[in-house]
Amino acid sequence: MKHLDETMSPMQADEFGRASAALLSQGAQNLPVSIKDRLYEARHKALAVRKLEKVRVNRAVLANVSGNWGGSFKSSSNLWDTLGWVAPLVVLVFGLIGIAQWQSESRINDIAEVDAALLTDDVPPDAYADSGFMAFLKNGPLSDSEDSTHELSPSK
Repeated sequence: MKHLDETMSPMQADEFGRASAALLSQGAQNLPVSIKDRLYEARHKALAVRKLEKVRVNRAVLANVSGNWGGSFKSSSNLWDTLGWVAPLVVLVFGLIGIAQWQSESRINDIAEVDAALLTDDVPPDAYADSGFMAFLKNGPLSDSEDSTHELSPSK
């Protein structure tokens, strides 16, 4: 024998439930008063010992239903809920500020190293501004044969 769930569609199951409820309601009207009282007491006992169902409450994370931000901090749970998202945000902001400071210090140290190298070098700093010296640095020194021909040729 198959179960009702396997043979009925959800619509048919709903119709069956409504028809069963109607028949039970009609039958309950025809019961004697003593049986009705006993059924009433049994129902109250059953409701008293049943376990309460957990109800899931959806709460707004940043704004309440009316759209107001924050709200009051009357209960400690609201305070902890707010701190739950504010604390990581504060840590993120301070982390970004720290990274920016570190990069700035690193850049200043790099510039200081270049300045120290320029000032302690044998070449005077004015030579780096000379375009001929820059060409010399890019191309390298002239070969010996070019130097001798260049020196021996008369200047005009």
